Order: sequence, then structure tokens, then C-alpha cells
Amino acid sequence: MDITIRELRLADYNALITLWEEAGLPYKPEGRDSRDEIGRQIRQPTSIYLVAETDGAFIGSLLCTHDGRKGWINRLAVAPAYRRHGIARRLVEEAEKRLSALGIEIYACLVEDWNAASLEVFKRLGYQRHSDIIYFSKRKNSDV
Repeated sequence: MDITIRELRLADYNALITLWEEAGLPYKPEGRDSRDEIGRQIRQPTSIYLVAETDGAFIGSLLCTHDGRKGWINRLAVAPAYRRHGIARRLVEEAEKRLSALGIEIYACLVEDWNAASLEVFKRLGYQRHSDIIYFSKRKNSDV
């Protein structure tokens, strides 16, 4: 299978949302995951938004950002028919490679405790689970 990893473009928005729906990844189409908001995010110099495709079909995605010292991997999704083929690994490794090129050597992700598949992926990729960290967030509204 010939797989291409490339940067996400705004023109890919509909295919991205279709992939997220197929993969069962929750999203907020009226807020942070709207076309306008994804377009704004893509333009940020701290964004590394990647897609995996084969034969023109989206089969994976990963949204990564950084704060200059730590990279944050988010929204990793692989189409169910393509799971266990190394696509998640390739997306994560490409994000890590790009972060490393920026001098960033800490890679992190947040995974919900119910998402056993993602927990296993990151464990296999050498990520260490930290049970002693408490996550706080403050949101302007439920769509962000």
C-alpha cells in the first residue's frame, strides 16, 4: 500500500471531518473544529497538521502544535479499515521529526481514559503514562 503523509490544507476540510466521523473521533463543528477555525489553526506557525492518504483517500490525521519547548500531539485518527497497518506510527513519527527539526525534544499527548486504542498506540510508541498529572481547562463555551 502506497501511503503519503502530507500537510493538511483547508481544501481537505470535508475529507478530514468524514475521516473523523468514520474513526469515531468526537469533534465540535460549531466551534474549534469548524472550517473557519481549522483554517485559522492551519495558518499558525506552531501548527503541524498532517494527513495520511492512499489513492486519494484520507486514511489518517494528526494535529500537532507546540509552545516552543514541548510538542502536543492531538486528534490522531485512523480509518477503521486501515488500523494496525502502521499509519498512526507514521503520523506520530512524522510529527516528532518535524518537532525535532525545530529543536523541540519533548513530545506529549492527552488521551481520554476511555480511549483504550489510543492509549495502546502511544504506549507502543514509547510514550510514558503519567497518572500523577491532573488536567485543568477553562473554556469560553462548550464548542471550544
